[in-house]
Amino acid sequence: MFPGMNPRKMQQLMRKMGMSQVEIPATEVIIRTPDKELVITEPQVAKVNMMGQDTIQITGNIHERELSVSVDISEDDVKTVMEQANVSEEKAREAIEKHKGDLAEAIMSLQE
Repeated sequence: MFPGMNPRKMQQLMRKMGMSQVEIPATEVIIRTPDKELVITEPQVAKVNMMGQDTIQITGNIHERELSVSVDISEDDVKTVMEQANVSEEKAREAIEKHKGDLAEAIMSLQE
């Protein structure tokens, strides 16, 4: 925490102030947001408890990656879109994928 300070002395001061720190042997940390993931490789993770409040401290190499959203498409969904929009199976499947599984949107887009 404080550069140049003896780690042993630091531990004693932390104990006097009611603080404790535990290292967590993590190999990777992933933080998910609504649209992406933050992946921290080679992390150093410390759990610090100060006055009953736990805090996690993470350092490492941070990489961002986009979330891929895949939709499970059932045969019934494809048949419904095919019948309602009067299109081929291929077009129905493409429309469902494009609209992320929303059948009503898929049908409406094919009827335009």
